[in-house]
Amino acid sequence: MNTNLAYQEEIWEELIDGKIVAMSPRPAINHNRISFRIAHIFENYLAKKPCEPFDDGVDLFLTEKDHFIPDVMIVCDPDKIKSDGVHGAPDLVVEVLSPSTEKNDRGYKKEAYAAAGVKEYWIVDPTNKSIEQYFLENGQFALHEIYMVCPDYELIKMTEEDRTALVTEFKCSLYDDLLISLEDVFRRVK
Repeated sequence: MNTNLAYQEEIWEELIDGKIVAMSPRPAINHNRISFRIAHIFENYLAKKPCEPFDDGVDLFLTEKDHFIPDVMIVCDPDKIKSDGVHGAPDLVVEVLSPSTEKNDRGYKKEAYAAAGVKEYWIVDPTNKSIEQYFLENGQFALHEIYMVCPDYELIKMTEEDRTALVTEFKCSLYDDLLISLEDVFRRVK
């Protein structure tokens, strides 16, 4: 057994509906790029504001049966932030899809976030370079929009008018003055 800590992989676990579920120990490079960039965008924007962003690795104690590790979350109530993690619903949660987590991110976890009162939920797909943005409405998430980076092979087929109409930036429902650029989120993602 290798005793060098640099070569030991820590297994992260989540509690999903009362069952312990092991997460993959190391996210893929594109997964890491995306979650880092989203957290960085919010960190810069929220630097002098009361809400706080958290990147991958922070425990979220959502309910007694649900302890998750979101890729990014924004918390506006400082009383929810404790030394061991966040206790209670964040205001926004971002999950970057991985093959091993997609079913839970789109299913159980999405429903649990809505039931707990998370105001906004993003599902980010590194393969398709897309962001699904959901808003909480009547206790459930409603799909607001899907934002996608258009591949070059599709861009060359489009008219100038169609290219001009493409949405390349969007707003988070929590902040009217923050424009999030798809180019910034998916920079260097291959």
